Amino acid sequence: MEPIRTLFATEADEPSGAVLPDDLHARYDGNLSFPPAPEKRPYFFANFVSTLDGVVSFNLPGQSGGAQISGSNEEDRFIMGLLRASADAVIVGSGTLQAVGPQGSWLPESVYPAAKDLYRKYRTEVLRKLQDLLVVIVAGGGQLDLTSTVFHTPRTRVLILTTEQGKQRLLQNGLEALPSVVVKALSTAETRIPPSAILTLLRQEFGVELLLHEAGPTLFGEFLEGGFVDELFLTVAPQVAGRAADHPRPGLVASVQFLPATAPWWKLLSAKKSGDHLFLRYHVRTR
Repeated sequence: MEPIRTLFATEADEPSGAVLPDDLHARYDGNLSFPPAPEKRPYFFANFVSTLDGVVSFNLPGQSGGAQISGSNEEDRFIMGLLRASADAVIVGSGTLQAVGPQGSWLPESVYPAAKDLYRKYRTEVLRKLQDLLVVIVAGGGQLDLTSTVFHTPRTRVLILTTEQGKQRLLQNGLEALPSVVVKALSTAETRIPPSAILTLLRQEFGVELLLHEAGPTLFGEFLEGGFVDELFLTVAPQVAGRAADHPRPGLVASVQFLPATAPWWKLLSAKKSGDHLFLRYHVRTR
């Protein structure tokens, strides 16, 4: 792994008192901590990788994931694993599950195996969290491939959030054969589940205080529009993907647009680099 170097950091990003163990602190070139969660919902932070021209997915069969955007950058994968190790839960959508493929896993070490023991020690001995984070999959229509690895991986706790219609589809497709997977059907008139309902359930019923978003631009846009996003970790990869009208490629946010008076502004907490990749951390500004 190439060295990660901090170019800029605010006091909010460099808290007094050690948080990361020495080895992780050295690799990350700094500390990592998060504010306490709001009273009624988890503290919500997202992690994305983008090209220089703002593309987060090539939107091609078998090549729609972040690996094609980052070039499978080792330092990006290390930070991704570190963020997973920090969180109580990671949330993804059914589209992300499909894009990642049937072998997808959201364990910290699955993205960066070299730091497996460091992640586990940090999570259990420093943060005093449960050994394994909760993987939350949002699938309003219940259209999931239940043979995917994430549903059959030891030590992986999975919660599917869906609708009553979606739950019935999952039952028809063999859900009862997965006793370790918990399903919650949320009442809604549509297949889209309100972000507020998701966050309330995760906080009240599952004790989630720190939630990592690794879903796609559509779900991220819904949370952002609702005012529920607190932070964004953004890796900027040094490539240009381009766009064409007949083959759209998504940016950070999809299916939502803001007006100049309502568009969220962000405060830069830190900037790091390794090689030609940038690793940025932002906190949303309150108006």
